[in-house]
Amino acid sequence: MKGALIGCGFFAQNQLHAWAEIEGAGIVALCDTDEARLSDTARRFGIERTYRDAAAMLDAEALDFVDIATTAPSHRPLVEMAAKKSLHVICQKPFAETMEDARAMVAAVDDAGRVVMVHENFRWQSPVRRAIDMVRGGAIGEPFFGRVSFRSGYDVFSGQPYLAEGERFIIEDLGIHILDIARAFFGDVDRLAATTRRVNPKIRGEDVATMLLSHASGVTSVIDCSYATKREPETFPQSLVEIDGTEGTLRLDAGYRLTIQAKGEESVVDVSPPLLSWAERPWHNIQESVRTIQQHFANCIAEGQEPETSGRDNLKTLALVEAAYRSAATGETVRPGEL
Repeated sequence: MKGALIGCGFFAQNQLHAWAEIEGAGIVALCDTDEARLSDTARRFGIERTYRDAAAMLDAEALDFVDIATTAPSHRPLVEMAAKKSLHVICQKPFAETMEDARAMVAAVDDAGRVVMVHENFRWQSPVRRAIDMVRGGAIGEPFFGRVSFRSGYDVFSGQPYLAEGERFIIEDLGIHILDIARAFFGDVDRLAATTRRVNPKIRGEDVATMLLSHASGVTSVIDCSYATKREPETFPQSLVEIDGTEGTLRLDAGYRLTIQAKGEESVVDVSPPLLSWAERPWHNIQESVRTIQQHFANCIAEGQEPETSGRDNLKTLALVEAAYRSAATGETVRPGEL
């Protein structure tokens, strides 16, 4: 499959490295409004066809899919443009600024008979995936409590300065990933309560959030996120997991240590992600997941299947984000299904 990438910013570089290793798909054209960034990226990855305008690119190129790596405000027009060209779409998160936009984007691609997947990569990190597979396989029986944490003091603003400028920050940018991990483990959410706080005075949005989720499966989970946590050693960008089940417990601890205590036995496994040739620590965990999710996208299109993190599925994760902000603002418990 021939694809084009729209947006050549910070994270898109990881996506391009990953596309070069994907079986059955590759990038043949690039688009970015910044000429210097566009030419630099094209030179780095050996991609000759470049465009400053997405519509012009879609008119000129014979494509199968587009990879949209821009920020959320541009997603709806770009997704709808791709749908009109009957293209498959993989789109960065957050998928949309509003639930209305997200539903419209899903409908547009559905009407075109194509696939739209959200680049929701945290559940595809190999340590997290190993834990998900163990829980789904019944290693600790039926889960009844879970905690998924991401606490760090890492400077994410130097590489992505726009993150400091929005009125929303940690739930929309990071918490969306952690909420999606909770859905992967425990299923959909009936009720959600949240609190937020801004500790860093140099940013506009919240950098600490804690959420309590009641899942339809009967599980209660706690989701806590922080970019204001000062700790040594720094655990960025690791997601830490603790789950209680009817037959035992599972922990994914710092240092990629997966511990399962069940039926009177303990198993401790090193689930460290591989360091890909183009990756660098500590980002290698996320960088590996980029390759995995993009391969999943290509495989699903080839096999005629709906991706695990499809646009339709991501509507439920987006609803959790909106519910969290509403709960934090009102002090009330919110039912995400009503959103």
